[in-house]
Amino acid sequence: MSEQKTARPVDHIDFDDNRLVADLSGEHDANLAILENALGVRIDPRGNRFAVSGAGEARARAIRALTALYARLERGEGVGAEDVRAAARLLEDPPAPAKSATVSIKTPKRVISARTPNQAAYLKKLAEHDLTFGVGPAGTGKTYLAVAHAVGLMLSGAVERIILSRPALEAGERIGFLPGDMKEKVDPFLRPLYDALHDMLHTDYVERRITAGDIEIAPVAFMRGRTLARSAVILDEAQNATREQMKMFLTRLGEGAHMAVTGDPSQTDLPDGEVSGLADALAILSDVEGVAVAPFTAADVVRHPLVARIVDAYDAREARNRKTKS
Repeated sequence: MSEQKTARPVDHIDFDDNRLVADLSGEHDANLAILENALGVRIDPRGNRFAVSGAGEARARAIRALTALYARLERGEGVGAEDVRAAARLLEDPPAPAKSATVSIKTPKRVISARTPNQAAYLKKLAEHDLTFGVGPAGTGKTYLAVAHAVGLMLSGAVERIILSRPALEAGERIGFLPGDMKEKVDPFLRPLYDALHDMLHTDYVERRITAGDIEIAPVAFMRGRTLARSAVILDEAQNATREQMKMFLTRLGEGAHMAVTGDPSQTDLPDGEVSGLADALAILSDVEGVAVAPFTAADVVRHPLVARIVDAYDAREARNRKTKS
């Protein structure tokens, strides 16, 4: 007698808009393949209906991910591979997604939403505190979301200016030997900040606002002696600021200003023996009223999935080294 195969449990979900369904599936169903690999399910598209088979909780997570991604498309947001991978991670804990999915910032070129629970918590802290530290590995969206928050504040009229800053050239700001005028010397170090702005605002608008002084991008040393009032201020790559630079920068905070400080204390380029201003500030200010700290981990990396595994590998080696030294 032949053995009868047991059918796999299947759930179905229907969507209304054919065009959005095509975008949800991706070219050659690439987005569905990412969800299948991430969640261990099978997703069969049948017109506007998706059949999801697999283990019970995995099916439920896949349904929630598809629903959240379709909602992004309904809001006019794009859905790419990174968004799909992020949706799979964001929905690992069922209570979190409904709250996290509402966290978004609308800019002229795109709507920016939290892709992980830690990103959602970060945006909430940025909105509720005058000084927020975003701390964690590269690729977790610390700077990008801080710039998005700053753009949102300026467009709403909550602040008059955006000021973006970085320590230049491995924190020493030794730029005199480079060719060109001052702008040509420092622009390469500030390019990631320009890129984030241009991703959210039209180029001609950015250039007009820079010319008018409403958007300023400058090395941290240029902040000395100033009071930054009614501004959204960001210090990026803060692990490369010295303690003196960090204290100077933080004390520039003026009336009606919002400040975000981002960096990864484990990646400092400071000379051996020099204490990172970011690590120092976190130790001193973490319990100060009005200051928020938003931590990120490799699970929040929204670049290529290999980046998260690279971060994990380096973290594991550092943990082994610390254990050996102790």
